[in-house]
Amino acid sequence: MLLDHLLEAVNARKNRALLVAEASLSESQFRAFRRLFLDEFGRNGLETELARIVAEDQKRKGAELGRPIHAGKEVPHD
Repeated sequence: MLLDHLLEAVNARKNRALLVAEASLSESQFRAFRRLFLDEFGRNGLETELARIVAEDQKRKGAELGRPIHAGKEVPHD
């Protein structure tokens, strides 16, 4: 799934950035930085935004291909 691949790539970079910060900052500074960093790039930040973008793109692509976007609901007939 695209989202899984994106999150895997982002998480690898997040881990690297946190490692650099940990090596550069005092323990108290690092704790504060880590909290802010993960707020921006973690589940409540970038990860949620990426999930929304991927879902919207898949929905748009489904509509472009003429697929129903009502996911299993009966299509009303006149």
